Amino acid sequence: MADTSVSYTCPNCGAPLSYLPGKDHVTCEYCGTEFATETIEKLFNQAQERAAAAEQEQEEKWATAAAGEGWSEEELAGLQVFHCSSCGAELVTDANTMATECCYCGNPTMLPARFDGALKPDEIIPFQKTKKDAVAALKQFYEGKTLLPAAFKKGNRVEAVQQMYVPYWLFDAKIKAEATFRAEEVKEYDEDDQTVTESYVYECYRAGKMSFERIPVDGSVKMDDTFMESIEPFDYTQLEPFTPAYLTGALADRYDVDAEAAVPRADERIAGSAVQLLQDTVEGYDEVKLQGEPTVRKKSGDVTYAMAPVWILTTRYENTPYMFLMNGQTGRLAGSLPYDNTKSYLFFAGTSIVSLPIWYYVLYFLCEMEDLISGHGFSMVVFVCALLCAVCCGYGVRSYLINQMSNVHPAADATEYLKQGSFKLTAEDDTYLYTSTKRYPKGKPKRDD
Repeated sequence: MADTSVSYTCPNCGAPLSYLPGKDHVTCEYCGTEFATETIEKLFNQAQERAAAAEQEQEEKWATAAAGEGWSEEELAGLQVFHCSSCGAELVTDANTMATECCYCGNPTMLPARFDGALKPDEIIPFQKTKKDAVAALKQFYEGKTLLPAAFKKGNRVEAVQQMYVPYWLFDAKIKAEATFRAEEVKEYDEDDQTVTESYVYECYRAGKMSFERIPVDGSVKMDDTFMESIEPFDYTQLEPFTPAYLTGALADRYDVDAEAAVPRADERIAGSAVQLLQDTVEGYDEVKLQGEPTVRKKSGDVTYAMAPVWILTTRYENTPYMFLMNGQTGRLAGSLPYDNTKSYLFFAGTSIVSLPIWYYVLYFLCEMEDLISGHGFSMVVFVCALLCAVCCGYGVRSYLINQMSNVHPAADATEYLKQGSFKLTAEDDTYLYTSTKRYPKGKPKRDD
């Protein structure tokens, strides 16, 4: 049997697929999809070739040991560190700062100590925005928010505004990536009393190479990664060689996520970008989806330790603190505002009530025109359908207004850090798999009264 059969997974459902060479076609026993034998052999041979090529290439690791450097005695003498007795944060200041407050919990402290340990940053982005800019950005952020509680806007006071340099690991890499996509070309036509939909299914393989420069990963545990990614990007043209002089008047968070621990997030963002770039080259189809897991290999990976400027603003509503972050270079602000839940349900109810008669008359007209419903209870069925549509509209409006209260979202990929002109498609292959046909009865013609 081993000499006359080949084992393969079904391209449609992933189940084990067996067939005898020489046959015209093979049918999956699990999903019933029929494939041409030559198609299965081609896919199997391609998979073997790619696996062999991948085995020869060893992925290089990030050069995390090269990030940062040691401090000189003169630099250490100008720095001091304090541990917040309330939340345990460890922050660095210049030697002249004798009293400050923790930017995370607002706890005041006067316990300076000599700074030692950790690495010296390679580069720093100086502050471009002032405290005044930060306060103005927060006020602009909550202006026009429909669900903002009136008491928040009327009595809101910014309790603390702190400028701080946040540690970042910046990752550079040259990448080779490959992925397989399921693509469909859909054709629809009428046949007698039926509507026929034919889906031509293809397996599309893509491979390419690309380079990324300075993908940022937050090096602080206490700084929420989603917040930090929400204030990206930074303008790296303003990067300067690090000197402690930039810390004058500001706090600096000492990293507690080392470069090696930051690698998974950098890899995740790179993989997301690579897949999207490859998928964008699968053109001419009505639907394209990733099939299986992509393969991403680094050819080189340099890491830089840098400090980036952030304004941290803290306000309070109903004894609950709210923190906002602003990019100290670009002015981009991120945060989540409280919302009035009662007001949100009033909008839900109002939208539902207003849209109900509109939906009723639209559905009544469509059903009558197509003669979809007739007889006793016609109006009631239409009303129930209209009510469901109205409720969905109300829910959609409420969800939209709630989503407006926050702009904190994780970065989906690292496309903003793709080196211009570096993406090159190195391989592409579209293989036809099968055709799926579905038939639907047409709507009945309108009756003549």
